[in-house]
Amino acid sequence: MADLQAIVDFLAQTLRVTEYRDWPNAVNGLQLANAGRIRRIVAAVDASEAAIRHAAARSGSLLFVHHGLFWGGVQPLAGPFGRKIRAAMEGDLAIYSSHLPLDGDPVFGNNPLLARALGLRGLKPFLPPRGLPIGVQGVVRAMDRAAFVERLATVCEGAVHLAPGGPDRVRRVGIVTGAGWSSAAEILAEGVDTFVTGEAPHQSSIEAEEYGLNVCCAGHYATETFGVRAICARLAKRFRLPWEFFHHPTGR
Repeated sequence: MADLQAIVDFLAQTLRVTEYRDWPNAVNGLQLANAGRIRRIVAAVDASEAAIRHAAARSGSLLFVHHGLFWGGVQPLAGPFGRKIRAAMEGDLAIYSSHLPLDGDPVFGNNPLLARALGLRGLKPFLPPRGLPIGVQGVVRAMDRAAFVERLATVCEGAVHLAPGGPDRVRRVGIVTGAGWSSAAEILAEGVDTFVTGEAPHQSSIEAEEYGLNVCCAGHYATETFGVRAICARLAKRFRLPWEFFHHPTGR
């Protein structure tokens, strides 16, 4: 068993939570406290009702998520949102969320972890949209575009949508997990030939073709499972707690 506040303090220092300028409703940090003692850690991408009920069934758990409770802003404690809060409180569940800090952290971040899994070398910051840089870019041993897409699909355990506007050989890759699209011009200005993200808007395929950029969409959910698993494994080791990953893919 571990002290909740000790875990919160450790996460704040490790993930540099206060240094990131995030979206208004991200609410990085502890979103819901329990009675103060933690017996188990559950990692999940989203604070969905399914994840909350799963974690709450194990009383005294900490649910660590990438997408927290408050993306919809202020809302009544009724309907699905009310059910989630009620289930969490009845199950003595604490909920902690880390959005952009968990995207960009050099050790536990979604972007660096995906980059390393793909074999990228010479990692450096890429497209810093808010506060500290969260994306990464690096070089991969030159390979056919089809082979790179196959590698990405294997790493992310799912289908990859490719907009093949760039060169047939992949060399320099930029990564922003989740919904990381900005514009083809901005991405190309960073010197990459291939861009990896989770999902991108319709217009991105047209821009990819017109500007000469490969765009690979491997799924918003699939590209953001890396960070929660890594940090929760670290928490489990640091505080000597059991942990698990609750896999609940959205198909996006």
